[in-house]
Amino acid sequence: MSVELATCTQRHLVVRVTGDMDYSTDRVLRVRLTDLIGHYSPLKPVLDLSGVSFCDSAGLSVLLAAHRQTEAKGTTLALACVPQSLRLVLEMTGTHQVLRIFETVADAEASLDC
Repeated sequence: MSVELATCTQRHLVVRVTGDMDYSTDRVLRVRLTDLIGHYSPLKPVLDLSGVSFCDSAGLSVLLAAHRQTEAKGTTLALACVPQSLRLVLEMTGTHQVLRIFETVADAEASLDC
């Protein structure tokens, strides 16, 4: 699993997450996302999840924590390029009703600018 800064503009922070988002990686993922979102605040974060191969409840918990962190800072978290397997997990758990999901990073950035 890796979490890396993909791009940083005047308004957006794009973070690329790859690998498994599960109980064995949740601590590293949580710390890295918290650090990036906190450091680049008030930029609007977009998570590019195109490289995520697996996500369990621990991974969902990390996404929801990042969502709460951004809301507390007065901004919005967006998920982009969500693989179909992860999209199904988000829909089955109802998490898709809380998190903003977009087909592409560009779509997420455009929506956050509105």
